[in-house]
Order: sequence, then structure tokens, then C-alpha cells
Amino acid sequence: MNTSYGVVAEQYRKRIRHFLTQQLPAGWNGIAEIRESERSEWLERWRLLLDENGLLAPAWPSEYGGGGLSAIEHIVMMEEFTISGVPTGVPTDTLSINMMGPTVLACGTEAQKRHFLPRILSGVDRWCQGYSEPDAGSDLASLKTSAVRDGDQWVINGQKTWTSHAHLANWIFVLCRTDPQAAKHRGISFLLCPMDQPGIEVRPIINAAGGQEFNEVFFTDARAPADCIVGKPNEGWRVTNELLAFERGGDATTVPLIIRSLFDSLQETACEQNRLADPLVRQRLAGLYARTEMLRFDGLATLTSMLDGTLQPGAASMSKIRWTELYQDITLAAMDLLGSHGAAHNGVVTDIALPPGVSTRSDAATWLNHLMCARPASIYSGSNEIQRNILGERILGLPREPKLTL
Repeated sequence: MNTSYGVVAEQYRKRIRHFLTQQLPAGWNGIAEIRESERSEWLERWRLLLDENGLLAPAWPSEYGGGGLSAIEHIVMMEEFTISGVPTGVPTDTLSINMMGPTVLACGTEAQKRHFLPRILSGVDRWCQGYSEPDAGSDLASLKTSAVRDGDQWVINGQKTWTSHAHLANWIFVLCRTDPQAAKHRGISFLLCPMDQPGIEVRPIINAAGGQEFNEVFFTDARAPADCIVGKPNEGWRVTNELLAFERGGDATTVPLIIRSLFDSLQETACEQNRLADPLVRQRLAGLYARTEMLRFDGLATLTSMLDGTLQPGAASMSKIRWTELYQDITLAAMDLLGSHGAAHNGVVTDIALPPGVSTRSDAATWLNHLMCARPASIYSGSNEIQRNILGERILGLPREPKLTL
């Protein structure tokens, strides 16, 4: 495990810190400090500034509009942005730049790279993910949404759910069953579908914090061009695994930074509530601190193995379990410390997700918001129960979980 990134990376870190100092207002304390009514406009201006400075997709090849930087420089930038509480783009960029773009780079044709990647960076195309279905969530390979070839188009019918930011996107990458006779992990294709058409309906799902991040998406004879398929027909599961590696592998060191800032806020809350003299509170804080430090060192070990090509199977699953459950335990500890003050919060609850960006405030409104955002963390991107199944079956060699038969 390397705890130092090297001279070149640290020089780049200085450049990023200088950029942030120059571009952020004095007294900046994270994006959560911006009024929600003004946040969307601020994010669009920030995104344009990042694109102009080659920081929107710093590790993409320059020939496709990226920054052409190394993986370690990208990690350094992500860390500094996290510490400063600024995002690396608008909400749809999590899917567009962090997931869709790298997947096209890894599995797409040259024509797809030259068409889609510059449009992602310009913001003309904004993507959402069509994976989960009402009867195919953690068991994604059970999906039933179908696509049938009709001349130079695919005709798509079915339903997707928990589709993040679908109401903000104009394209969706969607898994469809294109060979119903094949085994469930086969016969699936990875299609790219425009959303601005009569055959697609988006219905909002309001979350516990009162925000609309999730949606249901209905396909009724929706159409996608025949060449808007990544990989070969019926090989979408392989492409999906490539994409999930990007989704789960890019936060090895940034999430520990966010969790540490939350733990620091927890300590501040304990101090404000005059609870540090309580031995049970100190013991609970000590346990959470130990887990926070373990997460940091696990992240460094994961980053080291990612960079030298020795990343072990199961590392992403273990990281997902550790950080999501620690996130939930820290927020629960904060609410226990606040007691009745947590119910009578002193502000407006807004939709602050993790990651990116975290408020360092210790007030009740912020903690209540984190409490609600922490609950689904162990469900999205593959539930923790599924992650444990992966570790048990693929790493420990345990028998597969028995299937329920009716």
C-alpha cells in the first residue's frame, strides 16, 4: 500500500488547490451552503468552468475532448474537490461522465466514441441508467424489458424503476432482453435510447427527504437506432460488468474523505451537546473513529492495487458494505446525540446526497438530511445483501444461496 502519490501527483495537487482558491468565493464551506433555489444555476456555471479548464473529464483521452491526464492525477483532483465540498459536475454527470463515458471508451465503437463523448462533455447529451425493474432489482439478470430489431431500429417495451435523474436526462442506457430463449445472463443487450420521444414516459418517485431523484420509466414501442448498441447483441451483461466496475471503483479514497468529514461533524455535535464526558458516548465515538481510519487505509490499499493492476476480486463489494454501513451508523449516532433537538431541526431539509459534496455543519437539519440519505446507501448500486453473496460465493467459495420455490 502506497500512502504517497509521488512528486508529479503532489505538484498537480498544488495546481488544483490553486484553481479552487482562485475560483471559489472567500469563506466557501461547501455546495450545501448555496440556496437550493440558486444551486442549479450555480452548478451549470461551475460545470462550464470545469469544461473550459479540462477538469470535467480529466482522465479521458484528449482526442475525445478529455483532459488526457493520468489516473492518479484524476484521483488527486477528486480528492481536492471532495475536501473543498465542490462537485465535479451536475447531477447527471455521475452517470454521463463517470459511468457512460468510460463504458463507451472501453466497449464502444470508434464512431460511438467520436459522436457521444464530445456531446457528453458539452452537456448536449445527459444520461440516466435503465437497469432496475419492479421484478429485477438486485437480481438484475431477471429483467424483462424487451428490444426487438425492426429494420434499422430497436423497438423497446417494458419498465425501469429507481432511475436516477431520468427527469433531467435526454438519453438513457438501457438493458433489454433481446433473446428471450437464452439463459437469463445471456440474451441481454446494452442499448442507447433517446428519451425525447412519444414512446417514453417518466414518472417521479418522491424520496423520504422530499426530493425527486428517482423515477419510473415506461417504454411503449420506444425506438433506438440499430447502431446505438454498445458491444455485440446479446452480450450486454459483459458491458454491464464493465460499467459497474467504473461505478464502484472510482471512490476508493474520496468516500473515506467524506466519511471523515462527517465523523468530525459528529465530534462537534457531541461537544455542542456537552456529551463528551459520557463514557458511553466516548466509547461509541472511538469505535466509529477506528472504522473511519480503517476505511481510509482500505481506500489507499485499493487505489494502490488499482494502479498496479492487482485489484483483488471482491474489493469493491467489501468497500461498499463498509462505507455505507459506517455512513448509517454515524448519522444514527448524531441523531441519538441530538435527541429531541433532532426532531425540532433549525433549518430546511434539502437533498444532499453522498457523494459528492458534504456539508461540514453539525446542525440538526443537516444531520436529519444525512440520516435520510444514508438509509438507501446500502441498497443502491447493488444491495449489501447481494454484496455479501458475491463475497461468500465468489471469494470464499460458499454454496450459492438457495432459491425460493413456490
